Amino acid sequence: MSVLNRIVVRSFEMNDLEKALSLLPHGPEFRFLDRLTVLDGGKSGRGEYRIRGDEPFLRGHFPGVPIFPGVLLAEAAAQLAGVVVQSDPAVAPLKNLKLTALRNAKILGAARPGDVLEIRAEVTGRLGNLVQARAVVTVNGVDVLAADLALSGEN
Repeated sequence: MSVLNRIVVRSFEMNDLEKALSLLPHGPEFRFLDRLTVLDGGKSGRGEYRIRGDEPFLRGHFPGVPIFPGVLLAEAAAQLAGVVVQSDPAVAPLKNLKLTALRNAKILGAARPGDVLEIRAEVTGRLGNLVQARAVVTVNGVDVLAADLALSGEN
């Protein structure tokens, strides 16, 4: 059984999310996590992002029928994976942590304004500054993205 299916759920307060997000290089305008629902530092996590509908990129993707871009589904997954990596109690956070590779990425469906992205990420390997993770994004219980991610940073 995957860690994604057997972790214990614990709610997080806003300051927990803010602390976790502060370990990522993104500014608030480019964050795709509103809420952490599970965090097992260095191992796995779950989070959510509600597509508000006023995000500027939705005006052009696609006019009149807005769809959350698939590449941003991958970004949301990478941000959660980054929070998991940076919250490892046994390893110091990496500087300049970035998404460096996507493998086996599949966009399986669409997400639209009003939808809540339910994001899961599990660290599957770590070697020095390189971390591998598996991520899945669902909307209303349906997978819309599955991908293997690689993140890297500096000590």
